[in-house]
Amino acid sequence: MEKLTKQEEEAMLAVWKTGEANVKSFLENMTEPRPPYTTLASTIKNLEKKGFLESRQVGNMFFYKPLVKEADYKKKFMNYVVKDYFENSYKELVTFFAKEKKITADELKEIINLIEKK
Repeated sequence: MEKLTKQEEEAMLAVWKTGEANVKSFLENMTEPRPPYTTLASTIKNLEKKGFLESRQVGNMFFYKPLVKEADYKKKFMNYVVKDYFENSYKELVTFFAKEKKITADELKEIINLIEKK
């Protein structure tokens, strides 16, 4: 699975949020500023070519549904981030966020509790 561009990721977020639908529905579920309809339609077609979406035609409309689960994409992407930026260490990742004050002590405790339950 390849890393998507920012534009493709934003489109996929709308697809995952919407479920099977047409381009107009995806556009309605995107945050501002929304891309032009034709730009999103082109991005959706590219995502289909890349194997992230599947389409079916109903009358003169195309409906698209995701072939890749959001959780699977996030997992793969996070593995790249950890490998490329944090020396393949999730400890380094958490340490970075703690030092940058992007995670609180309570959140860290919650993470520890989740780990200990597994």
